[in-house]
Amino acid sequence: MKPSNPGVLVGLVVVFALATWGLLQQTYSALPTVPWTAIPTVLLLAIGEAYTGWLTRARILRKPDTKPVEPLAVARLAALAKATAYAGAVFGGVFAGFVLHVLNLLDLPKPRQDALIAGGSFVSCVALICAALFLEYCCRVPGKPEDED
Repeated sequence: MKPSNPGVLVGLVVVFALATWGLLQQTYSALPTVPWTAIPTVLLLAIGEAYTGWLTRARILRKPDTKPVEPLAVARLAALAKATAYAGAVFGGVFAGFVLHVLNLLDLPKPRQDALIAGGSFVSCVALICAALFLEYCCRVPGKPEDED
């Protein structure tokens, strides 16, 4: 499995933002407000992935007072990290599309609320992508130390 490409993730954000913006041009008035619950949910996922990466890295490097980690568990975590990075990019693009659509409607209460919530959700999705990339990095096999022959 190859590491996630940040360029592909940015491309996904842009494509889904433009698709959402285009879709909202015709359907925004019929939609309910954006739910605020995405912000804490995605932030908790990001914190959990970052913490898992930190613990996994310590176990892979065999730091004192840690148990060795099973290779299959690391492979599963790497797959989770890759999937989460792509999902975070897709949802981040959707929230960015909402923000782009309501930017010129900020004088109205509902679009202003949607802009704040969608903007916060976008930032949460960016944090999730960063945590997923960190977890993916932490799952890498360390190189051979320089002092060993």
